[in-house]
Amino acid sequence: MISNEERLKAFQTENNIVTKGPLSVVIQFTRLVRDKSFPLDPNDFKTSQEGQVAGLGGGRLKKILKEHGITQLLSSEGGRTSRGSMGLMIKYVDFLNAWNQETTVDFDVVEEFWAEQIREYFRNQPFVLTADTSKTIGANLDELFEQARKRQKQNPGTQYLGTVLQHLVAAKLCLILPEDSFEIHGASVADGPTDRSGDFVINNTVIHCTTMPGALLIEKCSANLRSGYHPVIITIFDRVHTALNLAEDAGLAGRVEVWDIQQFLSANVYEHSLFDEAKRNSTLSDIISRYNNIVLETESDPSLRIEFEAR
Repeated sequence: MISNEERLKAFQTENNIVTKGPLSVVIQFTRLVRDKSFPLDPNDFKTSQEGQVAGLGGGRLKKILKEHGITQLLSSEGGRTSRGSMGLMIKYVDFLNAWNQETTVDFDVVEEFWAEQIREYFRNQPFVLTADTSKTIGANLDELFEQARKRQKQNPGTQYLGTVLQHLVAAKLCLILPEDSFEIHGASVADGPTDRSGDFVINNTVIHCTTMPGALLIEKCSANLRSGYHPVIITIFDRVHTALNLAEDAGLAGRVEVWDIQQFLSANVYEHSLFDEAKRNSTLSDIISRYNNIVLETESDPSLRIEFEAR
């Protein structure tokens, strides 16, 4: 016998329920009919003008998603005004009626299935870098990094922020160095198995990318120095002092460079645009384009992509 998930997955695939409008409709409609008697009649769920599905709305959708631990905004209208909502509702009614003829529909399972598809939708959305010229480049980057932090909290065990940081550093390096002058690896690839002294080794400089400087990183920097390399730590702004203090405690004060990613990138943008504000977005766009190519080549998660929006 086909499982509940297989049955739902087949319906989802057949009707292409992967975007916010259709997902908004099915999860709300599932809640709407869970206490109704079968067979369901689609005419009972049409507005008087028959142009919209009755009972859908942004407030209702937000409440349902919150119960499933989803705090992102899926649709402000809740799918009420989306094209195709009426047709999808009718197909969903037929689907549920046919299911009920075979066995009792478990609406808890159905609703959780759609909630998981919505989580997957958000997981697969790219980050967005908005180039707002009324703000500093650093402020725009802060907003990007905050998106990574939030997604990381919503998906425990992931390292979105660190991955974005490392590949942005690689993208900038690609702008100023020949492509064959250094290697680029996936963010999850450890230094040890690849015989690397850090994330990037360029001539006698070793670059370490991290969002959480710790004792192990300082030990690597010490090893770099013993081997004749110059270690550089690139981290987020509020961890710069942490890294400097750790280096000082280890007796490496004045021997390890520590840069914050915001300044590392913004300085490059200003230099390459020759301090011409009109060219700033073009340089930023180039960095993001290179970043996305790196993600495509080294990572398996498409949600790490960054969508660039200029204002």
